[in-house]
Amino acid sequence: MTVIRVIDFETSGTEPPAGKVCEVGLCDLDLDARKVMEPRSWLCGVDAMPPDVRAVHHISLTECAGEEPFRADDMFAHVNGMPAAIAAHNAEFETKFFTSPVPVICTYKAALRVWPEAPSHSNGALRYWLEDAGKIAPEHALTQPAHRAGPDAYVTAHILLALFDAGATGKDMVQWTKEPRLLPTCPLGKFRGVPWPEVEAGFLGWMLRQPTMEEDLKWNAQREITRRQKGAGL
Repeated sequence: MTVIRVIDFETSGTEPPAGKVCEVGLCDLDLDARKVMEPRSWLCGVDAMPPDVRAVHHISLTECAGEEPFRADDMFAHVNGMPAAIAAHNAEFETKFFTSPVPVICTYKAALRVWPEAPSHSNGALRYWLEDAGKIAPEHALTQPAHRAGPDAYVTAHILLALFDAGATGKDMVQWTKEPRLLPTCPLGKFRGVPWPEVEAGFLGWMLRQPTMEEDLKWNAQREITRRQKGAGL
């Protein structure tokens, strides 16, 4: 059985060490059987729970009291054994809190590549978009409540299965995870929402010159510039 373990964290903050994992969710995808297993989750002990992050997942400090602190090894001590890879939606967030001993797949970055036409690439939006298209059929009860680690991992596992069904390979997705996110359209300025081939060359150059511009955005701009240069035979 080839297992990819989908993970999701709820945390007490967005950056370690101040932010810590307060809930872990796991959901295994049996790739050979094309089957999403039932999710499991557990709370972890933390020493603070700021109101702004509690407002996202609604986990209280009292609920975490007496629980063991997060241990990454617990995610790999599982009945299905060591996975071939792990996956998460926006894996850049989860991998701030631990170092994976196996390859990592970011379903967010993969979805941007495979479904650039999707109305949104958030976990929830992709779930309903793929469900409406008949490409996934998660059990609704296991998707609830939203913004909790177990249900979110379960949703992501279905998105991952749909990515494989669409022809993406594990090797592809591991490589895409290592690269910046490939955005289907320009996300800012007067060209917001415009496909990259339609963005003026001057604007692309301006993006590269901005010292505070996100590196992912510069990468997308440079990628389009390089594409045009190759097309012109330069």
